Amino acid sequence: MDGVSVDLAGATVLTGVDLRVDRGELVGLIGPNGAGKTTLIRTVLGLLRPVSGQVRIDGRRTRPGRTPIGYVPQRHDFAWDFPLSVAHTVMTGLTGSLGLFRRPGAAHWEAVAEALDRVRMTPLADRPVGQLSGGQRQRVLVARALALRPGLLLLDEPFTGLDMPTQELLAELFTGLAHEGRAVLMTTHDILSALDGCDRLALLNRTVVATGPPARLAADPAAWTSTFGASENSALLRILKAATLT
Repeated sequence: MDGVSVDLAGATVLTGVDLRVDRGELVGLIGPNGAGKTTLIRTVLGLLRPVSGQVRIDGRRTRPGRTPIGYVPQRHDFAWDFPLSVAHTVMTGLTGSLGLFRRPGAAHWEAVAEALDRVRMTPLADRPVGQLSGGQRQRVLVARALALRPGLLLLDEPFTGLDMPTQELLAELFTGLAHEGRAVLMTTHDILSALDGCDRLALLNRTVVATGPPARLAADPAAWTSTFGASENSALLRILKAATLT
């Protein structure tokens, strides 16, 4: 993203955003509510058009439905009452490449099976998605994104409401996907997990306030006070200070 600004309903939500995510790294996008994190994700997907600046993937502009981007939305953004099995739900991630009327072939089902295996959901492939727990549903959404075998993976608050074992499973998976050569961008409110698991952090509040390795940003209280509007005595800064001492 180079100098990207986005307006919604006449209000500026993002302004002059410069952000790069390289293959092989997991970048945590952190900011307060209303900072524009989801808007940034939707802009990368091509669902929102910047009023200025450019978004490019591998040097090319994004085209909605044409650029292979793996996207994991927040869990409440998916309709879980559709009468679909787990495997067929994962297959919906390939709709853009299949088209509406083309039937999936062996290669598509192979991609689905591979994605389910990555999130350890193969034994539940035939179960209706409406019967899944919250953690299982999140793993299905991740598998749905992975079925595309994308070079770029966008994750919008993937850990919200999950128990610790599921968080750890997904965190390990996301790290592995990045280190396999994918570019992974994750919005999160879990600052401690981001400090521990991300290769780089980007602090966002309508623009990128600061970006860098977690250890360096954790030692820069000014960047966090600018992003969150926190006081010098806030619990956030105490947590960051403790993190730098461990």
